[in-house]
Amino acid sequence: MMELAAAETLADISRVPPARCHELTGNRSGQLSVDLEQPYRLLFIPANDLISERKEGGLDWAAVTTIEIIDIADTH
Repeated sequence: MMELAAAETLADISRVPPARCHELTGNRSGQLSVDLEQPYRLLFIPANDLISERKEGGLDWAAVTTIEIIDIADTH
C-alpha cells in the first residue's frame, strides 16, 4: 500500500515480487493486481478520466496517475 501511495504513476510500481503489479485477463480484463499475503491480491482499476493504451497493446502505465481499489480477493 505504501508503494502505491508513493507512486506518481502506475509505471513506478514494481512488476516483480513482492508487489508484482500486473494486468489481469479474461473476465477480469481491465483490472490490475498487486500481490498481498498469499493467496490474496489487491485488485484495482485505473481511475483517470482518459485511459491510454500502448500501440503494442496493454495499458500505458505511465499515464495512470489515479486508481480505484475494487477488491481484495483470491483470484486463483
